[in-house]
Amino acid sequence: MMSVSPKLAARLVVASLAAMALPARADGRAELYTCQAKVDHAAQSAQAGTGIQRDDAALQRCRQIIRDWTLRDSRMSVDEHGRPLR
Repeated sequence: MMSVSPKLAARLVVASLAAMALPARADGRAELYTCQAKVDHAAQSAQAGTGIQRDDAALQRCRQIIRDWTLRDSRMSVDEHGRPLR
């Protein structure tokens, strides 16, 4: 029989509890919607001239997420609810 130190056992328990406590990410659509809103807001601010035009890393990441989803959706034959697109 293998013996495990109490300290290691405690770390394993904490790690497994932390993994179970992480929120489940179905397919990232919430992140997509957030990014779409952020990019839209940045575009409106730039168009109105009210905001500082910044192309920060978060905005670039959002644009990449939107591109990835656009490509993914173009290859899908059903929507997020399982209904046929065509």
